[in-house]
Amino acid sequence: MSVELLLIATALIAVSGVPGLFLGRRASGGQRSAAVLNIVGSLIGGAALAAHYFQPGGRSEISLPWSFPWGSFSVGIDGLSLIFLIPIFLISALGSIYGLGYWRQHDNPVTGRQIRAGWGIMTAGMAMVVIARDGVLFLLAWEMMALAGFFLIETEEQSAEVHRAAWVYLVASHVGSLCLFGFFLMLRNAAGGFALWPGHLTGLGPAVFVLGAVGFGVKAGLVPLHVWLPGAHANAPSHVSALFSGIMIKMGIYGLVRLAMLEPQPPVWWGAALLAAGVFSGVVGIAMAAGQSDLKKLLAYSSIENMGIIVMGLGLALLGRAVNQPAWVVLGLAGALLHTLNHSLFKPLLFMGAGSILHATGTRQIDLLGGLGKLMPRTFVLFTIGAAAICALPPLNGFVGEVFIYLGFFRTATGQNASHTLGWAAVAAPALALIGAMSVAAFVKLVGMVFEGSPRSELKQKPHDPGNMMLGPMAGLAACCVLIGLLPICAAGVLQHAISEWMPVGPALTELVPFGWLSAVALVLVILVGAGVWLLARWKPGMSIRSAGTWDCGYARPTARMQYNASSFSQPLVELLAWAMRPRVRRPRLRGAFPTAAEFAGELPELVLDRVLTPVCSLFERLFALARPIQSGPIQVYLLYVAGILLALLVFA
Repeated sequence: MSVELLLIATALIAVSGVPGLFLGRRASGGQRSAAVLNIVGSLIGGAALAAHYFQPGGRSEISLPWSFPWGSFSVGIDGLSLIFLIPIFLISALGSIYGLGYWRQHDNPVTGRQIRAGWGIMTAGMAMVVIARDGVLFLLAWEMMALAGFFLIETEEQSAEVHRAAWVYLVASHVGSLCLFGFFLMLRNAAGGFALWPGHLTGLGPAVFVLGAVGFGVKAGLVPLHVWLPGAHANAPSHVSALFSGIMIKMGIYGLVRLAMLEPQPPVWWGAALLAAGVFSGVVGIAMAAGQSDLKKLLAYSSIENMGIIVMGLGLALLGRAVNQPAWVVLGLAGALLHTLNHSLFKPLLFMGAGSILHATGTRQIDLLGGLGKLMPRTFVLFTIGAAAICALPPLNGFVGEVFIYLGFFRTATGQNASHTLGWAAVAAPALALIGAMSVAAFVKLVGMVFEGSPRSELKQKPHDPGNMMLGPMAGLAACCVLIGLLPICAAGVLQHAISEWMPVGPALTELVPFGWLSAVALVLVILVGAGVWLLARWKPGMSIRSAGTWDCGYARPTARMQYNASSFSQPLVELLAWAMRPRVRRPRLRGAFPTAAEFAGELPELVLDRVLTPVCSLFERLFALARPIQSGPIQVYLLYVAGILLALLVFA
């Protein structure tokens, strides 16, 4: 009954926004009913996942005919579907609760119903993508997910920036969809039907892999296919950004994982291509994140970095499959899937934290914030847990996922089960370390500038922690981050279940990863930190505290504006990578002993969208404008055009 329960859960979530459409624009009943339906549907979905996990056989499918001329309504669940469905139901439920406090219907009478309807349809679309076993059904669910995402981004359509971000997302999504249409058509020709993921095909041409990788890579936000992601994540409501970053971009990862398992013996270049794409996306994504002064754009670019890390693990697994190295497959795929699950926990936590900050201060600009740690202590603690997790610091879950990938890379360089022809794959380990170091720098800047120091501007209202409706989901996600960090063995069974879809026979994950040592190290760190906090709390009452002025560089009257801001903190890194990031800087010209007031301005344009696509599209727009006079004129002129073209075709024939 696991598949039937999944369909019931998906249907409940899909219609969760419908009751509110028949209530008043300021009535809160529709929002509450949507949250209840989301929670109930997610609980039913969780029960279905548990039933599938514990049932013998490991696979459940049903197939029903429908009126479409192609394919069938075929759905199913296996180990890979399981690990992607867990965050779908979890974040859908927690995000709907968070929205009760963050996006109240009474305060947002115009957009509240739009968000709830889009939220339910998008969540249902993602669930159908994961359980679809027919190519036509998959593409229908994929398009439903894409269109719902457009309306969720377009929530505050009166803003020109929001409007642009929504249309860039829609265009990019359909470019990816066109690639997937070609991919599924070629897959149908090879397999003889629309049944998805046959897993026994051989000799697939390079076009199949390239089309699939591009189509799914657009959704995952891999560089340079990421053009839609920063604007969409930054301009959508924060709980919608949590849904996008926590789940929606993982649908691209899901597609890449399924694509990689089509060939039993894939070419080596498949794995090499994914590994290179992961390294490139990870480095570029975190470099762009470190230079941002917009809170949500920093988190958006960080998602690109994490997608790069996941694809690095997937590339390692694909290399292992190509050269028959089971340990590489297990470690690479386990690392990729665990990091997928981990990112689905700490990135929604961070976006919800960003929403709490925006809700309290009314701004996303890091340079205008500061000192919020004292005013919003609970948000500060929860946000810091998420920041430490995304930086892969022990004893949190991000550290465990990256350890798996490191262990796999080390095996490519050691003599044990290593391939001399693929030892170069070990160079990805230093790249992963570089990404981790830059991630720490980016989030030290973020946490330090937002929560420490003094306020850098006068805010319209005094910031304070949000209510329990917003803090509760954040606390639940933080607890999950701590739990997996302390007891990673609790995820081993689900990961092994998913790995068996790739490789039914091979080494167990528990044989390759020292789960006991990971838990022991995490526990020791927790004890040491707890002891330090206890000692500080015990000694503090007896300590004498003296106040002294901060070193002020000789200024007679220092102000909060003299603090480091986000731009000055990241300036050394931006200058180091200026050859690639191409920042725009406007420096003032100061003349004389007493110059007039001047401003310094710097911005970091988007590498592909602003530097490449926008200029190219503008060029074509100017070229096509030259043909605009042909569009106007009397009908006789149009008939003359038709006659001329017909005559030319006859002559050519």
